[in-house]
Amino acid sequence: MNNKHILLASHGTPGACAAEQAALNMCSLNSELHHLFVVPDFWKGMLGDDWLNNAITQINYGKYLAWELEKDIQATVNRVRSKSEELGINYSTTIKMGKPAECLIETAKSANFDLIIIGSPRPKHEDGIKSRMNCEMLVCELSVPLLIVPYFTAKK
Repeated sequence: MNNKHILLASHGTPGACAAEQAALNMCSLNSELHHLFVVPDFWKGMLGDDWLNNAITQINYGKYLAWELEKDIQATVNRVRSKSEELGINYSTTIKMGKPAECLIETAKSANFDLIIIGSPRPKHEDGIKSRMNCEMLVCELSVPLLIVPYFTAKK
């Protein structure tokens, strides 16, 4: 399989890191790796209004959450960019907010990708946020091969 242009959907969790490593392993010199980072839309309304009792505190808390998300996103993007550059891989990134599957499908249609790589959902016995990726929607909508990297490869 000739993987000159790979779309990687990842967000820094252990399962996503397994997908990142698989994508880097499948690229060759001068391949293109496009990294899609989706912030799930449930973060948009996260203000703590169920426990914070005044508007200023809610606004400050919202700003704090946005700042923390931005730090996490930049750390992930910088890590993957650095590894890509070391391997001679052309790296680009897109950050979107929305439903992960819909954002992935939209991005996949925006360019001629050879392969799309994502991590598998987190196993129930592992700590972390449960994936909101609608894999059934991906299988029905994507016209490009999709590789779902098993979560356990992140532990090795």
